[in-house]
Amino acid sequence: MTIARRRILATPALLAWPAAAVLAWPAEAQDSRPITIVVPFPPGGQADLAARPVAAAMERGMRQPVVVQNRGGAAGALGNAFVARAAPDGATLLMALSSLAVIPVAERLFDRTPTYSVDQLAPIALVNADPTMLVVPANAPWRSIAEFRDAARAAPGTIPYGSSGAYGTLHVAMEMFCTAAGIRLLHVPFQGAGPALTALLSASNQAGNIQALATAPGTVTQHVRDGRMRVLGCWGRERAPAFPDVPTFIESGYPDVEFYIWAGMFAPVATPAPTMLRLREAVRAAMADPDLIRAFNAAGAPPRYMDAPEFALFFAEDSARLVTAVQKIGKVE
Repeated sequence: MTIARRRILATPALLAWPAAAVLAWPAEAQDSRPITIVVPFPPGGQADLAARPVAAAMERGMRQPVVVQNRGGAAGALGNAFVARAAPDGATLLMALSSLAVIPVAERLFDRTPTYSVDQLAPIALVNADPTMLVVPANAPWRSIAEFRDAARAAPGTIPYGSSGAYGTLHVAMEMFCTAAGIRLLHVPFQGAGPALTALLSASNQAGNIQALATAPGTVTQHVRDGRMRVLGCWGRERAPAFPDVPTFIESGYPDVEFYIWAGMFAPVATPAPTMLRLREAVRAAMADPDLIRAFNAAGAPPRYMDAPEFALFFAEDSARLVTAVQKIGKVE
């Protein structure tokens, strides 16, 4: 079941959660220890943009410090593994992207022992889910998916595109399209979406750097409005609300090219049930916080909330589809 077909609770439903719940923690639930939300990428990407408003809202509601720590590297594997191995006490959480399930599969493709496994982590909540967008510099010659495809076919392996690392979220999305379209691009991995986005912005002003990027709407909305980037296509089943004039890959003739960048919070799997319940309630309340809603909307990525049970089902379905895609893509150096 795709994101478009699965019901995702959005802002109106969240507003029904009593406002008092944000501050109504019982005395025995209070904890003075800081909570760390690990973002497995550098600042500026989708996970980082989601984690910071969530952390601020949780801190207000729980009345204890909640900090964001960026632990980038290996397309998110380092940060994911750090939380997977952390003490299961509710003090170390993960704001992960959909690549969470892909990385162990990709490591096995190269006969490497995975640095973590998905079953080491337990879902707390989904906070955001957006279709991926194909963006190019505003001065690029391509104005459609077809023009971009034709240029890639005419000069295989010469158009450079950026990613957050091999088999990371941005890489898998682009390779999905390449496989379906029968094209080959030049993959340029970065430590995260933030640095890749910076490289694409630099390409708007000079030759060189990357010429394309698959990324979430929230990371590029303002740059598109400012005339620094152009959006060519959307990996969603339906067009992105922020870019209603941009066609999907599906409607452009690629029925299997569908990919979403979602952000969700996880804890080490052995975290005690009472602690998990407290964290779930904290995120639920945080997602109704007016400041968080404003921050998400301003970034062009409206809140999309699922509590742990529904998120677990969604995560399993999405992961199965992405694992199949990675196995089809195979080894990519």
